[in-house]
Parts: sequence; structure tokens; C-alpha cells
Amino acid sequence: MSESTATKSRQPICHGIQETRQLLLEGHSTVTGHVDDVLGAIRGTDPELGAYVEVAEARALREAAAADRLLARLGPAAFRGRPLLGVTVSVKDLIQTEELPTRRGSLLPNHRTAADAPSVARLRAAGAIVVGKTTTSEYGWSASTVGRLGSATRNPWALDRTAGGSSGGSAASVAAGLCTASLGTDGAGSVRIPAAFCGVVGFKPSYGRIPYVPACAERLSHVGPLARSVADVAELMAVLAGPDHRDPDSGAAPPGPTAPPVPAAALAPLRVGWIEFPGTSGPVRDVTEGVLPVLTALGHRVDRIEVPFPDPYGALVDILAAADAHGTTPEDEPWCDEGRLAVVRYGRSLSGAAVARAEATRLALRTRLASVMETYDLLVMATVPIEAFAADAIAPPWAADPADLRWLSWAPAAYPFNLTGQPALSLPVGLTPAGLPVGLQLVGRVGDDGLVLSAAGLLETALGLTLTPPGSTTEGRRP
Repeated sequence: MSESTATKSRQPICHGIQETRQLLLEGHSTVTGHVDDVLGAIRGTDPELGAYVEVAEARALREAAAADRLLARLGPAAFRGRPLLGVTVSVKDLIQTEELPTRRGSLLPNHRTAADAPSVARLRAAGAIVVGKTTTSEYGWSASTVGRLGSATRNPWALDRTAGGSSGGSAASVAAGLCTASLGTDGAGSVRIPAAFCGVVGFKPSYGRIPYVPACAERLSHVGPLARSVADVAELMAVLAGPDHRDPDSGAAPPGPTAPPVPAAALAPLRVGWIEFPGTSGPVRDVTEGVLPVLTALGHRVDRIEVPFPDPYGALVDILAAADAHGTTPEDEPWCDEGRLAVVRYGRSLSGAAVARAEATRLALRTRLASVMETYDLLVMATVPIEAFAADAIAPPWAADPADLRWLSWAPAAYPFNLTGQPALSLPVGLTPAGLPVGLQLVGRVGDDGLVLSAAGLLETALGLTLTPPGSTTEGRRP
């Protein structure tokens, strides 16, 4: 473990959603007391961690006091229609909020309406309390959390390492106990990569399952929750999922307004395709291989298979670069992140035919994966094939020059499933000898969100891990 992880030990203040509900009902805690503790932990820890760009202290305390009055008046009935009452959440700085500025990790002005995105509005309506906005790279362009607005977000397990990105602030805030859960976005792995690096659960649901407003023309971006347990992610999904007219793709999402897990007793043995991507490091392989016997002990049939599709990275780059170029004018350039600007300039060089070829690659990948998923219920693999790299870097050294256009190529298990829109979840499954978390990714068919959540929950229980960063304010995950 790096010496940079040394911090003062604190009492746990952030419990899971069910535990929070029970503590409030039994009178062992108040919402105001809990929120005040969380805000104090943010003040004490975040200057070093860099997870938050804004903290909603005044509103959070007002809402906490209102929740306490509601509980005093209604008792258990206060949770009817408000299943997240008193739960503290953070929101990635790419997602619009009404009272907190949404700067999108950028020095450029944000001209979008200052109103809650549907996902944020749904959390508030369910009783959750937004405590702040979390750090992201500019417009979420990189899978790190380095930008011009402030210092990089650091990994709670080792402060000299990256938290990943672009939802790095969200993952770090959950791992360090600076909220119970967070709302992130995932356009090429941006929920799952930081979840893997920070040792939390990150879920990218089927495309359109949670509305993304304003909608993204590249049709890669998903809204997804991060929490410390699969059960908490499932509770969040029950609140977040469902169509909204402002995101046309949410109306075309798989049927059903929510994605509840399949009951454990009803989950039959699954056909699992186990994949190891090229470039997987020895420490990551050793941790993930330890999960194989657990899967088979659960009754699943596990086949080791080669990566069943060609790497679609070139198509991803062209789609992302064209979208970034469309949204960035030459007048914006002095205010842009230099790394993202290299991508923008490449995007301006692309022809319509090149973008059409990239879309054809996307279609071929969707077709190929649909065929693979006729054989397998789940695909399973390391979420990220490497350990977290340096905190101030945008990528491992060999991919860190944006001009080379390799800035996302080090996460080959993440971005294919944005192109296909499949549900994918990163589950913490252990630590490397360096004390860094490793995530295992479970991928299902489009629409099989409940199956992915159920399988991940049963695996989480079977592993029985407790993952708590040194000095964090989390209770730790005890399945």
C-alpha cells in the first residue's frame, strides 16, 4: 500500500441504503445528523481527495431537517413513495442540477438550463439528498479525472493513483464515504472504470434505461449509479429507470419502467463466457482468476473464450471525435483542455464517409454481440486489465499523448458495450499485492439488466468481501 494512503481513522458515517433506513426508523440516527456528518467528512477529506467541485451544504441541511420532520410525523409511512429518504448522493458535474452550477469540468460557459436532469429529479423525489457535484474531466472526454478546474481526483486507496474517469469524483466520493451513492455517466467506460479502480459497484444499464438529458448525438452515453453494494445499485435503478420525453432513446429502451433483480431462487445456472483481453496484467489476472471457482460453485457453466469480436476502438474514436468537433468552435479553443482539443481537431478532419464507416462498425458489433449472446447469458472479464495509474495522468504512459488518439485504448473491455448498449456492471472482487482494487465486469443482453444485477449480487454474497479504503468514512461492504 502506498504511504500516500495514510489518513486519520474515522468512525463509519455512510451505511448502505437499507441500513440507513433502519437506523432512521429505530431512532439511532437523524437525517440532519447524518448529513451534517457527511458534510464534515467532505470538509475534512476532500481537499486532499478532490472528489467534489461544489458542495450543496445549505440546501442539503434544509432538506435533511424537512426529512426529519416528515419522519417524526409519519414514522415508517414516510418511506412510502420515498424509498431513498435521507440517503446522501453526489452527482457528476456533467449532469444538470438546478441549484448547483454545472460546469462540465470546463472553463467554457455552460448555456444549458439550470434545472434538474430527470435522473436528479427522480432521486430528489425519492427522498435522496444531493450533497454536491463531483469532479470530471472536461465534458468527460478522458477516462481519468484531470482537468483545468482544479487538481486531479485521487484514488482513496492510494492518493498517488488515479480514481479513473470520467466519473472519478463520483467513484471516489462513494469509496471514501463522502456520500452513500453517486450518479455518473458512462460514454466509453466512465462509470465502470472508476468503479473498478476505487473498489465500488458501478452499473451502466441498457442504453436508454435511464434518460440522458440533454440527449447526446453520439448515442454512446448512459447515466448510471455507483454505490458500495449491488443491493444499493438495484434500489437506485428502481428509482432512476423509465422513459422521459426529452430523451427519445429512453422511450425506445427495453420494456418495463424499472429493472428489478431476478429473485435469487429463480436464477437458474447461467452460461458464462469468460474473456481475458490482451494486455491484462499479472496482478489483475491473479485476482480475477480467483473468481472462476466461485462462479462454478454457484452452478454456472463457465467457458473460456477468445475475445469474440474485433476491437472497435477506431470506430469509437471517430464517433467521439466527430461529436466533440461538432460541439466546439475555434473561438472555444483557448478555454479548452489541451488533450480534448487534440481530439476535436482530429474530429474536424473526418469526412462524412469516415463517420458512416464508424457507424457501420458499430452496427456490425451490435450484430456480432447479439449472436454471441445467443450462446451466453453473461460475458465476464476484468473491467480494466491494468491497475490504476498515476493520479495526474490521463492514461498509462504508452497512451497518454492525446495526439496519438490512444487515450481510451487501455480499457478494451469497457467501450465495446457502449457501442452495443448492453448492460454492464463492475463488481469489486479483490485487491492486488499493491493494495489496489480490481473490478470484474458482468455483461448481459440488451434489456437483461435485472439478470446482471441478480448474478452480480449472488456473486458478491459468495465472495463475502469487505473493501474499505484506509481512513475512509465508509462502513465497508459486508454482503
